[in-house]
Formats: sequence, C-alpha cells, structure tokens
Amino acid sequence: MAPDSAPPPEPDDRGSGRATAGADYAERLRRLEGARWKQVLDVQRPYRWNLERLDLGRCLDIGCGIGRNLANLGPGSVGVDHNADAIAVCRERGLTAYTTEELAGREDLPRGGFDSLLLAHVLEHVDEPTGDGILEEYLPYLRDQGRVVVITPQEVGFRSDATHVRWVDHAQAAGHGHRLGLVLERAYSFPFPRLAGRWFAYNEFVTVLRRP
Repeated sequence: MAPDSAPPPEPDDRGSGRATAGADYAERLRRLEGARWKQVLDVQRPYRWNLERLDLGRCLDIGCGIGRNLANLGPGSVGVDHNADAIAVCRERGLTAYTTEELAGREDLPRGGFDSLLLAHVLEHVDEPTGDGILEEYLPYLRDQGRVVVITPQEVGFRSDATHVRWVDHAQAAGHGHRLGLVLERAYSFPFPRLAGRWFAYNEFVTVLRRP
C-alpha cells in the first residue's frame, strides 16, 4: 500500500524544501504514521531493527519530522527540522528536538558532539545544491570518524509524494558525501532487495558515509 500523496509544491518552491515546512505536512506525517493497519502490523519493526544494527550512538536526526526515527535512536540523540509544527509533535512525545533556528543558537550542543548524522527521507525533497548545503551546515556537529546515514525512497515510494523533487539513489547520496569530504562505507537496499522497490512503497536506499 502506497502512502497518500501530498499536495505539490509551488513551482518556485521546487528544490528548496519549503513544501515540507507547513502545518499541513506535519499533519500528513501524523496521519500516515497513525494509520490503523500500520499499528496492527507494526510495520516499523524492521526499520527499528535496521537503526539498531547501524549502531548510530548519539545521533543528530536531520529532518526528523514528527520523530518516527528519533524515538528509536540512542541516548542523547537530538532531532532538528525546519517544520515547527513537526517539532511541536516531537516535544509532545517527550523527544528532544529543535527547529533549525533554535538548534543554531544552542551553545550546549558542541561541535563534534555527535557520533552520527541521520538524513532519512530528506534529500529527495531538495535540489542538489540545497542538499549539499544541509550536510555542510550540520557536519561540524559530527565527530571525527563519525558516520552520516542517508535513507531515500525507491521507485514507488518516490512517486508517492508530490513534494519529492529529485531521485537520490546510492550514487547520488555518495556524490553528496564526496563533495563534502566523506567516504562511502556501505550501501544497501532495505528491507528487501533492490528489485522490490518497483512494487513496494517502503523499500529504501541506505547509504552509509564516514567522516575521515
């Protein structure tokens, strides 16, 4: 079953990410997560397991949305998102999360203080220069030898959301890393082999980069 589609962004917004900044998008995330069939089947279980085996330590969850992944990250993990309504939902859930403006002003989050950065379903919402800019903004928070995990949708998942503006597979994600001095550590399809992405909406590219 594919997610319901979001309203398309305005033409001048394409690539900027602004289409995901409003209350309507935060409400869409809440509605999708709360679907009864997802609760009955516990569809997030394999994705929780995937986060656990990645062993991300203290993680900065960039584009955390309403906290679906943040709730399953290690102690001291922090979320950041440009959507203030989504951040409000995170806080209702007892999670530590800030808007982009709030995080920039936090002196208690030192540079190099995170073991990993997570960008799950973020880069497909923005153009390439904006994606590079997001990574560049938050890389100072990553410790030496820390990892950056990029998760993006495959075919059906990509088509399911009109705010997706760019196809980001392993090569595209690794390209972001290369331009910013990161090295490719691992790349795989999850939860099923790559071919399943043509039919299964929740098959994902997982690209793991490392800071030298």
